[in-house]
Amino acid sequence: MLYTPPGVQREERLPLLVMLHGCTQDAAALAASTHMNQVAARERFLVLYPQQGRLANVHGCWNWYDTRSGRAQREADSIDAAIDRVCAAQPVDPARIALAGLSAGASMAALLATRRPGRFAAVAMHSGMGPGAANSSASALAAMRGHPASQPLRELAALPKLPKLPKLPALAAGLRLPALLVIHGSADHLVASSNGLRAALLWASHESAKPDAQRTVQRGARYPCTVTDYRTPARLVATHCVVRGLGHAWSGGSAGHAYSDARGPDAARMVWAFAAKQFAPHRLFYAL
Repeated sequence: MLYTPPGVQREERLPLLVMLHGCTQDAAALAASTHMNQVAARERFLVLYPQQGRLANVHGCWNWYDTRSGRAQREADSIDAAIDRVCAAQPVDPARIALAGLSAGASMAALLATRRPGRFAAVAMHSGMGPGAANSSASALAAMRGHPASQPLRELAALPKLPKLPKLPALAAGLRLPALLVIHGSADHLVASSNGLRAALLWASHESAKPDAQRTVQRGARYPCTVTDYRTPARLVATHCVVRGLGHAWSGGSAGHAYSDARGPDAARMVWAFAAKQFAPHRLFYAL
């Protein structure tokens, strides 16, 4: 499913955000619950919603964990091929493409980002698990409870002495990872919030980034957020945002939808703002 903002001109080149749904969802459900299309209409970018087939997974989950058999990698490549088709047919700026996902969609987005790091300027994981957390359905269930297949969290806690990300083929050439935004609820009882921290630390490890001082952000009656940025001298590598009190739901989503909490903060706006900041250097380059 593709959303195009109204009034696109032939000479325009617009950013593209790829949104990956979670289990038991489909493309339409994710669009409705996140209200990302409304953000796209206001900010003028395209939104691609790939959809998992029920023959591939009876629950509609992306098989992000099935790396041992190669099925996860093949699904990531099929999403990448869909992006190719959209870029060929629509006015997409290839320097301004970002990924985002919820739950299993977040995990698939992270996998795709590590396979094609040069393609994406940013990736946002909402309530998901990072690369290496699982390699089978059994280990995925364990990882959801906070027991991943890779290193224990205590081994990741001592920056900068962190193990590097798995040696995936796309990273062997020394390409840097796209900037990562992690959003995870502290009250998520389906996917343990430690998975969000693990993903941010893995990104920081790979880029030798160090954490800034932790800060708390709250607006009105919305849930408060605890935010930590990980930076190198040259750039922002990852932002880890823990939404205190949020369960397994898209923060600030539409009321009445599954896996959506209307209280906020507004994750759709957070994702776009984060991506737009990463796009800014590319826009300056083309302006020059």
